[in-house]
Amino acid sequence: MLDIHEIFSEYGIIALKSITVYIFIVIAIRLFGKKELAQLSVVDLVFILLISNSVQNAMVGNNTSLEGGLVAALALFSTNYMFKNFLLKNPRVSDFIQGKAIVLIYDGKVQNHSLQATGITLTELEAVVREHGLEEIEQVMLAMLEVDGNISVVSGKPENRSLHQIVNKHRLKGRVMK
Repeated sequence: MLDIHEIFSEYGIIALKSITVYIFIVIAIRLFGKKELAQLSVVDLVFILLISNSVQNAMVGNNTSLEGGLVAALALFSTNYMFKNFLLKNPRVSDFIQGKAIVLIYDGKVQNHSLQATGITLTELEAVVREHGLEEIEQVMLAMLEVDGNISVVSGKPENRSLHQIVNKHRLKGRVMK
C-alpha cells in the first residue's frame, strides 16, 4: 500500500515532467517557425499526432491511471494559463517567444526576404491571396504572417483605404521593405 508521500511524489513527478515537455514543445515550435501552426498539411498533422504520442510516455511514464492522466492535463492547463498571463505582462518576452508579425506583401510587391525567412513559398502565398478572393498579388495592399501563424491579407483601392494608415495601425515602421 502506498503512503501519502509516495502518492504525492509520483504525481508531482508527473506534473514536473508534463511542464518540462510543455516548455520543450513551446521552444521547438518557436525554433521551427510559426508557419507550421496555421497551415497544417497531412504530413504536419501526422507529425503532431506522433509527437503527442511520443511525449505522453515521457510525461506519465508507466502510470496509465486516470489520476495520472488528469495530473498531467492539469499541469499542462495550469502551465499554459500561467505562461499566457506572463506573456501578457511582459511584451518583450512575448515578442521573443511568439515573434512579431512579418510583412509578406507590401503595396502589391512580394517581400522575398520575408518569404525566405519564414519558409513560405510563392505558390503558398499565391494560394492564400486567392483564398482571400483576390486573383493577383498586385491587388494586395498588405499581407502579413501573424504571430498565430495565419496570413492576413488587406486589399482595397488606395482611395478607400490608406496604406499608410494600415501600416501605422500595425506599427510596422522599420519592418517594411520598399
